[in-house]
Amino acid sequence: MKASPSEQGELLRLQTIDTRIAQIDRQLANLPQNAALAALSARSDDVRRRLVAATGDLDDSRTELGRLESDVAMVEARVARDTARLQGTSSMKDIQGLEAELASLAKRRSDLEDIELTVMERVEEKEAVVSAIEAERAEIVDETSATEQVRERAREASAANRAEAERDRAAIAEGVGAELTALYDKRRALGGGVGAAEMRARTCTGCTMTITGADLEAVRKAADDDVIFCPDCGRILLRTEESGI
Repeated sequence: MKASPSEQGELLRLQTIDTRIAQIDRQLANLPQNAALAALSARSDDVRRRLVAATGDLDDSRTELGRLESDVAMVEARVARDTARLQGTSSMKDIQGLEAELASLAKRRSDLEDIELTVMERVEEKEAVVSAIEAERAEIVDETSATEQVRERAREASAANRAEAERDRAAIAEGVGAELTALYDKRRALGGGVGAAEMRARTCTGCTMTITGADLEAVRKAADDDVIFCPDCGRILLRTEESGI
């Protein structure tokens, strides 16, 4: 393939732009906020699991407290009923029976109230645990939102830089020509993102291999407008005053 030395020289500019675009893409894929958000997501999952467990414990304690309150209410109702019956009877047998039952009910109510107090304290402790976890969850939500905003700004900046680079590339590619650009793009795909490399001091800067012997002689004999390739990596080899030939 033939291309003027100036057109071939433009491939170095094109390669520089493509390298810049690849760097922008890597930066986008590896934004530090991505790792931060992944860590926040893991923390959020852990907090969610702990909150479910803590809420379940709190619900169990509240259910237990509700049963105790119901039992106390039943005892108090029986106390009120027996007290009314006691006040309305003159039978000594009934009075003795009611007084004995009222004493038993008083003991039962005292025991229930002691247990109720213990469970109430347990409920308060579990409410504090739930509140602390909910506060942690809210903190993670806020931190996640802030990190997402930072990432979005970084994405927008990278997108703007990439758009600028794409415009520069299009302008350079227009000067290179469609056929040479297509060849360069093909070699770039095969060369891990590098399609053209300068020959400097008889060395291909694409693969860092020194060109010697018959390969070097072939490079020397090639016309200025011949498009040549590195014999080792296959990239387009660009000759300059620093090529050493």
